[in-house]
Amino acid sequence: MGSLPTLTVLEESQVSPPAATVGDRLLPLTFSDFLWLRQHPIHYLFFYELSITQTQFTETVIPNLKHSLSITLKHFFPFAGNLYVFPTSTQKPEIRYVEGDSVVVTFAECNLDFNQLTRNHPRDCEKFYHLIPQLGPAHKTSYVTKIPLFSVQVTLFPNYGISIGMTNHHSLGDASTRFFFLKAWTSIAQFGSDESFLANGTLPIYDRLIHNPKLDESYLRFAKVENFKEEYEPPKLCGPSDKVRATFILTRPMLNRLKNLVSTQVPTLAYVSSFTVACAYTWSCIASTRNDERQIFGFAIDCRSRMNPPIPAAYFGNCIGGCMAMENAKNLTGKEGFVTGAKLLGESLHKTLKDNNGVFEDIESFGDLFTDGIPTTMIGVAGTPKLKFYDMDFGWGKPKKIETVSIDYTGSISMNASREKSEDIEIGVCLPSSEMESFVRIFEDGLEKYI
Repeated sequence: MGSLPTLTVLEESQVSPPAATVGDRLLPLTFSDFLWLRQHPIHYLFFYELSITQTQFTETVIPNLKHSLSITLKHFFPFAGNLYVFPTSTQKPEIRYVEGDSVVVTFAECNLDFNQLTRNHPRDCEKFYHLIPQLGPAHKTSYVTKIPLFSVQVTLFPNYGISIGMTNHHSLGDASTRFFFLKAWTSIAQFGSDESFLANGTLPIYDRLIHNPKLDESYLRFAKVENFKEEYEPPKLCGPSDKVRATFILTRPMLNRLKNLVSTQVPTLAYVSSFTVACAYTWSCIASTRNDERQIFGFAIDCRSRMNPPIPAAYFGNCIGGCMAMENAKNLTGKEGFVTGAKLLGESLHKTLKDNNGVFEDIESFGDLFTDGIPTTMIGVAGTPKLKFYDMDFGWGKPKKIETVSIDYTGSISMNASREKSEDIEIGVCLPSSEMESFVRIFEDGLEKYI
């Protein structure tokens, strides 16, 4: 492998659903989608170990992925469509698919070290930026701002493997929507048609099952759609950067011991889940690496099953609420700090899920968190261990590694069910290199001392 990363584009394609299978379609958005209109896109990478040459890649992988993606888009047409944002709140943003719309798919070859990229130790963040596609530019007129929603880059590492990088605008959908899309695409890639997917898979539900005009209005004000044309510019990740990314595994026995520690210290706590203690432990370790003041930690809650009445898991779009807790960093360090973090997150989750007004908050209520000023550190969680993304098999076996590259925008963390054992939790962390060194030591030492 060369010392300097180079990327050679082999082909750039426009992939559409098969002709005359979709027609012109329109998908209205809801307040849960409006929240993400101005937020950074989602970037995720799947690495597959595969010993193939460029010739094999060109003759077999490229045609199969293009064909299977085209058939998948027949069922998931919004991925090929565009987001339409109008300069007045009287006309709500929407997704439109017009016959002939397409997804840009780039096929490339790279000389980066595949084995280094797919390990868990700290690796330079900017190396991953070569492997993720950008969304196409927004098309702006006085009438509307039109924004592409999805793009793909498939990169060959000759004789080692390939990566499939995907980028989507967050208003397209949440992790559950991406999961169902990828389950369809991988099934169709394996079998060559959608017969197996239609027999065993789940078709997306496009009916707008979330209705709350008050929240629609509130979230549209938050998005400031009247200034969208002048102000919207999608963020892009680029180097040079001093950040590194690393992966940490909390095994089921570790998680159980952390849960027992919390339950012993706070026996009245209603929610002591593996996810909660994984979040609290990571939050405590990040707090211990920084000499700052208040920190806020938040994560999304899939609200499909929590609606009244519940809506199907295959609902297409965003259907997520938020859960947040805030504390001074000095109170989050060490064993006591971990327990404090778990208590705060557990109480916040309990309050959110038991709120008589529902799991969705008015966007303006979040301002109450910041009455004493903006926290110095804000940490979010991308992904969820409930969705088994390591099951995404295009016919080459499980991914060797998954990376959520978009956590680099904010310094958030990612969480997935582990590749080897789905009951273990895989945590992705992006930090400046100087902080990562301390974080690794604190993370490993804490597990030895606490459990």
